[in-house]
Parts: sequence; C-alpha cells; structure tokens
Amino acid sequence: MKLTSASFTDGARIPGEFAFCLPADEGHVCLGANRNPQLAWSEVPAGTKSFVLICHDPDVPSRGDDVNQEGRSVPAGLPRVDFFHWVLIDLPGDRCEIAAGEFSSEVTPGGKPGPDAPLGARQGINDYTGWFAGDDAMKGDYHGYDGPCPPWNDDLLHRYVFTVYALDVERCAVEGRFGGAEVRAAIAGHVLAEASLTGTYTLNPAVAG
Repeated sequence: MKLTSASFTDGARIPGEFAFCLPADEGHVCLGANRNPQLAWSEVPAGTKSFVLICHDPDVPSRGDDVNQEGRSVPAGLPRVDFFHWVLIDLPGDRCEIAAGEFSSEVTPGGKPGPDAPLGARQGINDYTGWFAGDDAMKGDYHGYDGPCPPWNDDLLHRYVFTVYALDVERCAVEGRFGGAEVRAAIAGHVLAEASLTGTYTLNPAVAG
C-alpha cells in the first residue's frame, strides 16, 4: 500500500493549519485551526474489509519535569514515548481518502464527542485526554484528531506518523472507550497491509524544521 497527502510531504513539516498549537507573537503558543490533514491510500490488497488509521508522535518526553518551564529546556537525549493523536477505526473497505478538515476543523475544549464518527467509522480517545486531565477548562475525553502541540521548549524536532492499516475484518474488536494501545492489540493478526507517512513539527524557534 502507499499513503500520500496533499497537506504535507513525507519527512516535511506539517503546516500550522493542521496543528493544535502555533507559535505565538506574545507568550509561547496559541491555538491552531486543528484541521485533520488530507490523506489518500492506494494499492489496497484484495480482501480488505476495513481500514484503521492511527497517528502518533513517538517523540514525547518520558518525564514532564522540564516541559514548558521558563528558563529550562527538554533535552533531546531524554527517553521518549508514544503519544496518540488520532485513532480512527472501521473505515469502509472501499474508502481510500480522507479530506482535509473532514474529521476535525477546530480545537474543542473538553474534546470532540465519540466514538461515533463520519462514514460509519469510530474514533478512540487520543492522549490529550490524559494531558488535560488536571485542567478544569480543558479536561474531558478527546476523541478523534487533535494535532501537534509539542513542548515549546523541547530541543527535539517531533515526528508525527500517520499509518493506515488494511484489515480482513469489517469491525475492529474494541468496544466502549478505547485508545491507540487497545486498537494496536485488537488488529494484530488481521493486518493485510499497512503504509505510513511522517510529518514533523516544533514550537521551539531554536529547533530547525
């Protein structure tokens, strides 16, 4: 399979319109348009009954001590962990494109509803759910796509990996409230093919990219 995007090219920076946060003229960041990027996939294997789409950032700091702290930086060498930005399942097997802004077109404090989504698909919670858990103005279950917002003092350029999986089942075997880890486990043994596309993003003006 091949995965492409009209919104950004593989290995290049993701434009700000697809980000949760943008660099700000005053202060460090402001909210972005938070649109999901356009994605299209081809060379789908025979027997495909549904698709799963997962977007994750593998470069999130494993410790939050220095994150977004004035006068400090998050060292590039700090161990990193996955942060899920989008978990979309049960896309119909004859669907081979997602339009820009089709699933997300703004920041929604408290999170977008779910799991029901357009096209008869379902969306899991992303990891902003845990990130905002202690913020009374923003806490809630964040379903669907919410774009990049890496720490503004991180010395590492973050990568955002979009992966489409072609499955041999029409419905992913998860129910209720689910996230990326649960979906990865559920699709094991059912993946006919997969394809990935990676964009980069930073809010640190000292980091190239």
